[in-house]
Amino acid sequence: MFSTGQLIFAGLFVVVFTAIIVFAYQKDKKLHLKNYKGVKFIAATFLIFLILLFVIKYMLKN
Repeated sequence: MFSTGQLIFAGLFVVVFTAIIVFAYQKDKKLHLKNYKGVKFIAATFLIFLILLFVIKYMLKN
């Protein structure tokens, strides 16, 4: 389906893209910790809300 060249390009692209993302995150890590202190609380609230919606859906279906 894919040629050897395309598979090599895709593999290299994934490796290089991942390396760039990791480097950029490490560079900005201190800034993110300073500016996004409440994100964990908001993410937890969002997950609880989603779980609650699935529970309600399951209860109403049965």
